Amino acid sequence: MNSSVRKFIFHDLQAIEGYIDPPDALVFLAILRSQQSASLQGGLAEIGVYYGRSYFLLRKICGDGEKIVAIDPFDIVKPDHGVTQYERFAAGGRQLGLSVDEERVIKSDSTLLRPADVIERAGLIRFFSIDGGHMLPHVEADSRLAAASLAEHGIIVFDDTFNPAWPEVTAGVTDFLREEAGRYSVFCLTKYKTYVCRQPFHEFYARTIKTSPELKTFDHIETEFLGSTAIRLHNPMRRRIAYEVMVGLGMRAWSERAYR
Repeated sequence: MNSSVRKFIFHDLQAIEGYIDPPDALVFLAILRSQQSASLQGGLAEIGVYYGRSYFLLRKICGDGEKIVAIDPFDIVKPDHGVTQYERFAAGGRQLGLSVDEERVIKSDSTLLRPADVIERAGLIRFFSIDGGHMLPHVEADSRLAAASLAEHGIIVFDDTFNPAWPEVTAGVTDFLREEAGRYSVFCLTKYKTYVCRQPFHEFYARTIKTSPELKTFDHIETEFLGSTAIRLHNPMRRRIAYEVMVGLGMRAWSERAYR
């Protein structure tokens, strides 16, 4: 099963415009598989769908029966033929042979939503990805929304933390962790994302990162972040370059070899 998902990550998913680095796609796979193995149930949610690259990854890993809430204004209109963002999102699903659960798509600014808007559609959430507005008010509102709709064993994934182009994301995530006064802790860091869980589940998720066969190719470096020990997955530049070169040359089928 994991081999088919890896093929999807490194080949099929590249046809969808968007942003998810291969290391993070593999972290998604490791975490969701560990939740399934431990019978940690709940829905999934994503703020900032864009054209669906992360959404379809979640759908591929978890299957058509999973409840995934997709939150995005969907207000982008491409100048070519006036194709809307939502139309391209839906078309991407058809191209990949994956369903879009329209009943759980929320076309809205995420800062206007209540936790009930999420919970009524998918129950308490076990995996909540935040990649919406990158200004401080957006990060603050999205953090509150995720925390209030999260299952006890759920995780929150923050995108673009420590990205110098978006400094207020870092400020917002740090404020959230400080305001929660030790209730949440960071268990994993990558180049682009920060992975957070409630404190009682820190050991479970840290062990998932340490032991997942999908993540053995990365250097595991322990670092302290606001009182918790997080595992930073280091992805060497030579591997990044090899991967980008293969993708650039149209060798998607071979690009997975860079991450073995």
